[in-house]
Amino acid sequence: MNNYSKTLLRFSAAFGLIGALMGAHMAGSGAYELRPIHAHILVVGWLSLFSWSVFYKVFKSNEGLLTKLHVWTAIIGSIGLTLGMLFEFVNPFNLPSSITLIIYIIGGSVLLISYILFFVLTLMTKE
Repeated sequence: MNNYSKTLLRFSAAFGLIGALMGAHMAGSGAYELRPIHAHILVVGWLSLFSWSVFYKVFKSNEGLLTKLHVWTAIIGSIGLTLGMLFEFVNPFNLPSSITLIIYIIGGSVLLISYILFFVLTLMTKE
């Protein structure tokens, strides 16, 4: 297994565990204010990172700068978006709304860059 595949797989597993624990907590407590964050942790963090891990395992992609940028923007963007959502919607640290919005926007933008890079990589990948 190449390093990019393994790295994405491990982060995917961590997101899956966090999402499952969060879901269990919401179900047990009956408090569902974390639903959007829970959904994004599972879809973006677990599912997307896992899919990209499989892609790097199955397809022989050039492990150059574009791949490295994709992998790290995927990880940083997944973390940034979900933390940004937590700060924006729940605000557990009582941060100013301008700060929470900036964190949310930056995390989402980094993740969007990751998806764009992945699209470009799929166009460049040979069978």
